[in-house]
Amino acid sequence: MASKSQSAERKARIESMRRAEQAHERRSRIITITVSAVVVAGLVGFGAVILNKESDQKEQEQAAAKEPVKGEKSWDAKKLTRNHVTTAVKYPMKPPVGGDHNQVWMNCDRDVYKDPIPDMNAVHSLEHGAVWVTYNDKASEADVKALSDKVEKTSYTLMSPYKDQAGTIMLSAWGKQLTVDKASDPRVDQFLTKYVQGAQTPEPGAACTGGMGAQ
Repeated sequence: MASKSQSAERKARIESMRRAEQAHERRSRIITITVSAVVVAGLVGFGAVILNKESDQKEQEQAAAKEPVKGEKSWDAKKLTRNHVTTAVKYPMKPPVGGDHNQVWMNCDRDVYKDPIPDMNAVHSLEHGAVWVTYNDKASEADVKALSDKVEKTSYTLMSPYKDQAGTIMLSAWGKQLTVDKASDPRVDQFLTKYVQGAQTPEPGAACTGGMGAQ
C-alpha cells in the first residue's frame, strides 16, 4: 500500500511539474508575442514618422522650387547661344551662366575641384543641368568645407575656386546666378533645389560624367 501511495504521489508531483512547465511555456509565449507586437508597433510607428518627415521635406523642397530665389540674376535663355566652339569665348559675366562652349563638359557628378577650371567646359556642364558653386579668396575655410560637403552629396553639381568673381560665394546655373556671403545662407539650398536639373536646363539628363576632369 505504501508503495502504491508513493507511486501515486510521484505521479501527482510529475503531473504538477508538467502543468507548471506548460504554464511557464504559455506565459513565455505570451510575453514573447506581446514584446514582438510592441516592437513591431514601434517600428511601424517609427517608419511612419520617417515617411512623414520625408514627405514633409519633399513638399518643402517642391514649394521652394516654385518660389523665386531672392537676389538671383537671370539672363534671357534665347540670347544664350549653345554652339560648340574651339576658340576662346569672352563671357559677359563671371562666372559665366551660358553661351557658346567647349564640346567637352566638366565632370559634374558631385565633383569638387581644388583648382580653377575652364569656363568653356563648365558652361557645357550648366547646359546639362548642373549647378556650379564657386568662391573667391574671401570665403572662409569653414564655408568652403561646408559647400564641398554639400556638393559631394548632390548629383549634377561641381565646385571650384574662381578668383575674379565679384561675390564671395556664387552659384551658377544655365541663365541663373546667385551671390551669397555665407554657406549657411538658406538660399544656397533653395538655388540647388530649384536649378539642379531644373526647368532652365537646355539638355536635362545629359551626362555629367565621362567628360573633363575625372576625379
